[in-house]
Amino acid sequence: MSLFYAIISEDVPNSLPLRQKSRAAHLARLEALKAEGRLLIAGPHPAIDSSDPGEAGFTGSLVVAQFDSLEDAQNWADADPYIEAGVYAKVVVKPYKKVLP
Repeated sequence: MSLFYAIISEDVPNSLPLRQKSRAAHLARLEALKAEGRLLIAGPHPAIDSSDPGEAGFTGSLVVAQFDSLEDAQNWADADPYIEAGVYAKVVVKPYKKVLP
């Protein structure tokens, strides 16, 4: 039985150019989770109080998706193109229990 896992990522400073280079590959993996019905939510944290932060960029990301185990979730997170591109300074993966809605 698969559970939800939260993948909480923190960006390096001034990550926007790094994000832009790998964004298509990063989004393709999320689209695959969505197509499999495993994605609950995904998106970045804007660096300023705006849905479109422009050049201010982002400070990290949140993905909540179903995996068979914490190890599977960690392996998926470790293979994110943003890791190879140097976007993330830190990534935490932990079980998530959806309560509402």
